[in-house]
Amino acid sequence: MAEARKLPKRPSDTHIGYPVAETLGTKTQQAISEVMKDIEEMLLSKNRSYGDSALDPVRIFSKSDELEGIRVRIDDKLSRVALGTGYPGEDTIDDLIGYLVLLKIATRNS
Repeated sequence: MAEARKLPKRPSDTHIGYPVAETLGTKTQQAISEVMKDIEEMLLSKNRSYGDSALDPVRIFSKSDELEGIRVRIDDKLSRVALGTGYPGEDTIDDLIGYLVLLKIATRNS
């Protein structure tokens, strides 16, 4: 069995009522940590590339607020999942998770 990894301490570990375990002891816990790290890296990379376009849109054509803009993007991703379509090299599920994270952030900020 693989050695359990220690989780870093964060001030937000219990802010929503779900204390985070001190170690990642199961394969599922380790997989959750790895997937979330991948999502975090993707979001940070896209934010560096595109700026804060989701949470602070330029609004050249659309005058939608950031929450509605994110909801539209989520609808687009859900449509692609439902229809089984997408673009080569695109991971629609990762993008959908990323937009849900951004929606959570936007909701907290509003």
